[in-house]
Amino acid sequence: MAPDSTLNSRRNVSRPKETLYVTASNAKKSLTAGGIQSIGVFLSRLFIKDGLQLSLLSRPRTPITEQLSGESNKDCADFSSKTEDFAVPRRNAMALILSSYIFSGVSFQSVAFAQQSVIGLREYIDSFDGYSFKYPSNWIQVRGAGADIFFRDPYVLDENISVEFSSPSSSNYKSVEDLGPPQEAGKKVLKQYLTEFMSTRLGVRRESKILSTSSRIADDGKLYYQVEVNIKSYANNNELAVMPKDRLVRMEWDRRYLSVLGVENNQLYELRLQTPENVFVEEESDLRRVMESFRVNKIAA
Repeated sequence: MAPDSTLNSRRNVSRPKETLYVTASNAKKSLTAGGIQSIGVFLSRLFIKDGLQLSLLSRPRTPITEQLSGESNKDCADFSSKTEDFAVPRRNAMALILSSYIFSGVSFQSVAFAQQSVIGLREYIDSFDGYSFKYPSNWIQVRGAGADIFFRDPYVLDENISVEFSSPSSSNYKSVEDLGPPQEAGKKVLKQYLTEFMSTRLGVRRESKILSTSSRIADDGKLYYQVEVNIKSYANNNELAVMPKDRLVRMEWDRRYLSVLGVENNQLYELRLQTPENVFVEEESDLRRVMESFRVNKIAA
């Protein structure tokens, strides 16, 4: 889940087309004045002919031999003889210059425009069943997942959110305290998770623990329980092996489950948020915003 953020602004700085600007880091050794002047002269020959700009994409068949303004006849003749013996297309010449500059030990100061993802929270309101919550705006809805509503991250498939509630005809909850204190509710939630994740595969083992339980009164005046559990799944890589040494145990997944419980309309509502543990560390503040956004509402008769 990504946090609310603003797009970094970009600023394009125009440069004269006939000038090549190179920014170098001062942390390492810099070019000498003579070296800079040599590169400037060489580039001027590559890019300027008869006072007109030469494109990097142009590749003349013959080297430039015209004398530049203010240049002596001897310098012009020396340059012409060298270019006739070693004529390099301009694109190759630029690559040669820049590669020599890099390998000489001078590092360029790169300028990057980092575009942060603009991902906020979108509110989902179910007025028919009586609940609402916020979820990351880039998550997609998945139908047929077994819950009343189900959204998941399109890239991290193990990260999702869903809402379930008890049947109105078979439950008569007055308050979330009917589950007992938060600690007792946490045990019931964990037991339910382990029942749902029960596997018939050989060699599968689950480790689970309750990380925290708490209660809070939201701005709607209702009491909510929050339960956080961690479940790890282990499996043998070769469960049919005869020798124990051939049955190596590996961890399949490590997830955190965040549940928010609330009561309204004589029903028990549960918001479930599932995320890998390594993702939770990075997105904890945003995931908690999602948890705190959960509300149960009175259904209009």
